[in-house]
Amino acid sequence: MTSSLHFKIQTSTSELNQDWNTLAQSTIFLQTAYLKILENAAPQNMTCYFISLFENDRLVGIALVQFLDLNKLSSFGERDKCVKKSIRNVVFRNFCSHVLFIGNNMLTGQNAFQFHASFDPKKGVELLQAAAEEIKKTLKKKGIKVHITTFKDFNELESTQFSVPAFQSYYRFSTQPNMIFKADPNWHTFDDYVSALSKKYRDQYKRCRKKAEGIHKQKMNLDDILAYEETIYALYHHVAQNAPFNTFFLPKNHFSELKKNLKDLFLFYGYFEDGKLIGFNTLIKNGNQMDTYFLGYDETIQREKMLYLNMLYDMIAYSINKGFKEIIFARTALEIKSSVGAKPEEMFGYIHHSNSIINSKMDKLFCYLEPKTEWQERNPFK
Repeated sequence: MTSSLHFKIQTSTSELNQDWNTLAQSTIFLQTAYLKILENAAPQNMTCYFISLFENDRLVGIALVQFLDLNKLSSFGERDKCVKKSIRNVVFRNFCSHVLFIGNNMLTGQNAFQFHASFDPKKGVELLQAAAEEIKKTLKKKGIKVHITTFKDFNELESTQFSVPAFQSYYRFSTQPNMIFKADPNWHTFDDYVSALSKKYRDQYKRCRKKAEGIHKQKMNLDDILAYEETIYALYHHVAQNAPFNTFFLPKNHFSELKKNLKDLFLFYGYFEDGKLIGFNTLIKNGNQMDTYFLGYDETIQREKMLYLNMLYDMIAYSINKGFKEIIFARTALEIKSSVGAKPEEMFGYIHHSNSIINSKMDKLFCYLEPKTEWQERNPFK
């Protein structure tokens, strides 16, 4: 008897198969508790789809797909004010504004799909590619043409499953690496980490902590997050707006929805000076791994108090003291993350443009739209 492979595309977590969470055990970002947050508090320009893969009647795979309409953004980011940015924005609006992500564009790492251990992952990605084509047809009926389809983010080993005919026309790309901090098995407390730093970086740590004197750090519960929601959003939006490029902005209720759904798995820390909230960072517990999430701060105080670097040390301190094996620091600010001990892991994606001429030039187009980041890797340890 030959097996029958098929998929279901759903837009509500209430419709998902009862075995969904069993397959999602290895990552919180595919479990329904997190996916509900995307239902209730996704960016305004994002539509989420949940894909179930079946072999006969058995659930063998699950995936998250996000459609982003970049035309709904008032800005792609304000940091780079130059002619190149203006040209890039025109290109995006006309040729790249409708993007279908197989994966989670709000995170770094393989949070796209999960297959049953007995199921061939190459069959899985081919079936997901077929599901993506079906979503594109559905959107086309609504008058929306998808310009770009992309599968992201995969390390070198994970990317081998894409060596199948369905992905021959996709361009394999690499962008900024994922910065991953791995805790030494000999570190049992944060003091062990500090002791392992070389003199130069131990001095950096002491200087950073001294700069933050007068700042009070507080773990915030749901009521606190709701009480400070306006300020939290302003601090987040300031940082997001000054990023070199954005594909979305979080809604105001995103952090409170995270706390409601993930409870103690979601950590929110506020930083106060003279009773005023001046910054925050967030963490999500994902098994024995800690994922850093979004943050925000007042730029003027950030510089003076080395607030961002203090946040990195605080995240490391919590993670080591609580026995987490690694911290996913994600992209951006590569050098400063490197200076606290994070190491780069190259990540790959697969991208396809609906226009065959543009798709044939994707290697040149991609290099123009996503220039390589120059940075120097640091080693802070003895």
